[in-house]
Amino acid sequence: MNTSVKLCDVVLKNPVMTASGTFGSGLEFAEYMDLNCLGAIVTKGVASVPWQGNNTPRIAETASGMLNAVGLQNPGVDLFVNRDLKELTKYDTNVIVNVCGHTTEEYLEVIERLNSEDIIKMFEINISCPNVKEGGVAFGTNPVLVEKITSDIKKLSKKPVIMKLTPNVTDITEIARAAEAGGADCVSLINTLTGMKIDIERRKCLLANKTGGLSGPAIKPVAVRMVYQVRKAVNIPIIGMGGITTSEDAIEFMMAGANAVAVGTANFITPKATVDIINGIEEFMQKHNIKDINEIVGCVE
Repeated sequence: MNTSVKLCDVVLKNPVMTASGTFGSGLEFAEYMDLNCLGAIVTKGVASVPWQGNNTPRIAETASGMLNAVGLQNPGVDLFVNRDLKELTKYDTNVIVNVCGHTTEEYLEVIERLNSEDIIKMFEINISCPNVKEGGVAFGTNPVLVEKITSDIKKLSKKPVIMKLTPNVTDITEIARAAEAGGADCVSLINTLTGMKIDIERRKCLLANKTGGLSGPAIKPVAVRMVYQVRKAVNIPIIGMGGITTSEDAIEFMMAGANAVAVGTANFITPKATVDIINGIEEFMQKHNIKDINEIVGCVE
């Protein structure tokens, strides 16, 4: 059986990777599972300088999911390079770095700093970040901004670029087409849906930020629908994510049109969720006599 998939010129041994922000840099999970099994590790967001993140509380459990308003807290690119990247060289898997910023210049600073790091195979650009130059509106909600920032990053990047799409838009296919027009090598979707939870006894929002990003099984049907729509709209590879907890979920995303999948919230419940999903995909292939995992990609019309 062939479980390998190709994203641009990057070959993954299997289609399962981690979702940014749910797996640290990967090292945090090393004692619970074999990182070498993964198709790729996607790091949490890396900024040009340390980000403190939002005030607490910033995590809240919901029915079939969770809300987070962590605010992309991270130690900045210099510490990431000197500490995390050095450790990741020990593992036989692809490393994809998620990049965040509040201005185009901040994104470009991180790209320029990491361009020479051979261990990094791709960049994933988090365009759900608030664009401070545009009044705080997220880069990813405006197709003009999406095409422009994608183009600017592609001009500088020496590695393939994945644009991570927000679902908090009217038409995600419009955003995906803008990313493709800007030169994106790949898109990943979906990021979290905006949500809120209220403590009725205290009559206050549970999150200090009031709203947060909803993830987990609750958003899976929305994510599958959006992957299916984007597959019909663009010709570049798609990484599907949003509520994947089982191998059946992953296969569903691939049948909808995803070339690979990313597992997020499930990692908080079961640290080896990704390995279980990889094993489950292989069992599905054996059961249905599937010789090549790529046969099922986009098979649903």
